Amino acid sequence: MNRLAHYQGIHKFFTMLGLALYFSKPVMKHLVHIVDAMLTKGFSGTLTDLHHWSFHPNHRTTLSHFFTKSPWDEETLLRKLQQWMLHRVERIAKQKNQPLFVSIDDTICQKTKPSSRATHAIQGCDWHYSHTEKKSIWGHSLVWLMVHTMTQAFPFAFRLYDKAAGKSKGELAIELLSSLDVRRPVYLLMDSWYPSQALVGACLKKGLHVIAMLKTNRILYPKGIAIQAKQFARYIESNDTHLVTVGEERYRVYRYEGSLKGLDDAVVLLAWKADQPMTPEHLHCVLSTDRELSDEEILRYYAQRWSIECFFRQAKDQLKLDGYRVRQRRAVKGYWILVQLAYVYSIVESNRDFSTGLDLLRTKKGHRLVEFIYHAAKQDIPIDVVKKQLQWHKGYLVCLFLYGNYCYENCSSTVYIDAI
Repeated sequence: MNRLAHYQGIHKFFTMLGLALYFSKPVMKHLVHIVDAMLTKGFSGTLTDLHHWSFHPNHRTTLSHFFTKSPWDEETLLRKLQQWMLHRVERIAKQKNQPLFVSIDDTICQKTKPSSRATHAIQGCDWHYSHTEKKSIWGHSLVWLMVHTMTQAFPFAFRLYDKAAGKSKGELAIELLSSLDVRRPVYLLMDSWYPSQALVGACLKKGLHVIAMLKTNRILYPKGIAIQAKQFARYIESNDTHLVTVGEERYRVYRYEGSLKGLDDAVVLLAWKADQPMTPEHLHCVLSTDRELSDEEILRYYAQRWSIECFFRQAKDQLKLDGYRVRQRRAVKGYWILVQLAYVYSIVESNRDFSTGLDLLRTKKGHRLVEFIYHAAKQDIPIDVVKKQLQWHKGYLVCLFLYGNYCYENCSSTVYIDAI
């Protein structure tokens, strides 16, 4: 198989990032193989899969050594990737005259709780409460920061939430924001678990506006009277609101302007879906530190936060963000960064979105496999040589069986395909 042709897209992307200036040829080789494997359909996250799905020519243990002992600097890789992402989103935002968005949220990479006698448990795991599953689960909790426009979103940086380290998720979010250096208007988007006084203050100090969901017990000060938002909402009548349409959803919105606990001057939208009763149970409170935005703009901008939820689901389902079995803390971190790299490369490949790029890459890889089998058959290459090239992987031999018969029948080849 022509390995240069097989990996030229990944090589081109790495060259664009400038990685060859910082990493040796063996390290670059590993990076290319790993990213290629992660993008293959059926990848489960194990080192065995990394080895098989990438046609890696060396023994599988070299991958284990790469994650645990190799001197490659994952922070350098991440820094170069971040520089490229910021340049990309700033250019798109400037071309389309749109603001930049930054989303912060956390996700849990669930792992199996080891027994008390386990001697090699995955480092850094702990019990974390999952709001999705409504219970505590064992694993790693990651705080992620995404940078995006209205058309493209990139996973920019992450921090491991380690209870033993003593830093809250809000403090980790402030650390993540320190890595941003942007010149266009930026809106930080957060759900109701993040907009603390400290985090909002850090954003304003950095020149970022905040659009965030608030808990309904947040204190407002209408006419100087302190009252929880959900209590204040009881005094709002339907004729005090107006309808706002965002996408396919319609909301009844009341606009509050003034102070709230921790902020002297901001906007809080008290909103209900138009088809639901205006009760505290159905109330949504959305904060905006930019008072110049209209109600429709605030809600439309906040809807962009869905990008980070999509990233969590896609990275876990397709790239196995939570599928790793490496155990050392450094190895796990390196794995997450390479998932991030693979995710961004998929977007670059299609110049659209992750799903489109991933489908395109998988289709190309399938075509290359078929072309290799076809040309091998035409050139009368012995089946043992073909097996060796494909590393006798069952998934590939299924393809070999399906397409090899066609090659055999149409090329008068001596290649013979056994039924699997």
